[in-house]
Amino acid sequence: MPNYWLMKSEPDTFSIDDLKRLKVSPWDGVRNYQARNFMKEMKKNDLVFFYHSSCSPPGIAGIARIDKEAYPDHTSWDPNSDYFDSKSSETDPKWVMVDVAFVEKWSSILTLTTLKQSPVLADMLLTKKGSRLSVMPITKSEWEYIITMLKK
Repeated sequence: MPNYWLMKSEPDTFSIDDLKRLKVSPWDGVRNYQARNFMKEMKKNDLVFFYHSSCSPPGIAGIARIDKEAYPDHTSWDPNSDYFDSKSSETDPKWVMVDVAFVEKWSSILTLTTLKQSPVLADMLLTKKGSRLSVMPITKSEWEYIITMLKK
């Protein structure tokens, strides 16, 4: 039985269209410990809402799935990478990445405003004030409710 997640990306950096074109891509560059720990919990075939952030409007753009479980994020020990971390190395990696596979792009974005208007999603991490995590778990009931919102 899969777990459910939400992963945020700025569409001008990496969008659902980029993932669709590539089919499978590493999800690298996560530099928040809580988000990293969530990525360590991800299992192959877990489902992911692909969320476009820092854009107008922000929201869920489609679905991906975990194709490869957590492994060391080599960008953290590459001094030429935007994601370099001097405390991370090949022998002592501090950060992980997962591979995500494209599942589907939605015809329209399910906006954060719409998600926040639903009392059913009031306890969802994404809709809570001040939530800034780029990777977060979604409950099965939240996942199923969002899918029904999409079909309306």
